[in-house]
Amino acid sequence: MTERYFVTGTDTEVGKTVASSALLQAANRAGFRTAGYKPVASGSEMTKEGLRNTDALALQRNSSAALSYDQVNPYTFEEPTSPHIVSEDEGRPIEASLLSAGLQALSGKADWVLVEGAGGWYTPLSSSYTFADWVQAERLPVILVVGVKLGCINHAVLTAQAITQAGLTLAGWIANDIIPPGRRHAEYLATLTRMLPAPLLGEIPYLADGPEHAEPGQYLNLKALRPGS
Repeated sequence: MTERYFVTGTDTEVGKTVASSALLQAANRAGFRTAGYKPVASGSEMTKEGLRNTDALALQRNSSAALSYDQVNPYTFEEPTSPHIVSEDEGRPIEASLLSAGLQALSGKADWVLVEGAGGWYTPLSSSYTFADWVQAERLPVILVVGVKLGCINHAVLTAQAITQAGLTLAGWIANDIIPPGRRHAEYLATLTRMLPAPLLGEIPYLADGPEHAEPGQYLNLKALRPGS
């Protein structure tokens, strides 16, 4: 049976893709056949192959299954804004059925599938549908990425509450040091560990040279993952 997880963040720019790449790397090392899925991506660049999103390319690169770009990222938008805005502007509605079909296809190619969301938990995909609605319909266990900085405790606890109130499993959380650790860093981690109702999978240190020059998967412990219901 394929294991499937959804990665969300406390906000945008908290390192979901770094954490997702790390999770795929860790799963690869554990012997899984992995597939990364970025169903909706905005903020992309035109290349000779077409629109390409760097987050989706990172997931494709770290997947052990051979995947085409379109399999990893079916909805690609150029403008870096909320998906529902650019989708409506371009007349390209984001269809939940297509997201689900893409996930199902990847589940047939891998035994460990990681889905990376866009923005935070309640990112809208249309005027009446959010990413959270789709995750709830698919019953995906959720992994929360916390960008460790001032304000992250409140954002993390609120997001965790929203996930559990939706009846979903919070399978684990990752501390991602998106800025150099400050004087109270240890206290922040201790507070998050105490207040979040899920296991800490690991802390990804501040990567001054960028994640492409590191192997962030070495900092995670997949054995701590809580199984989904």
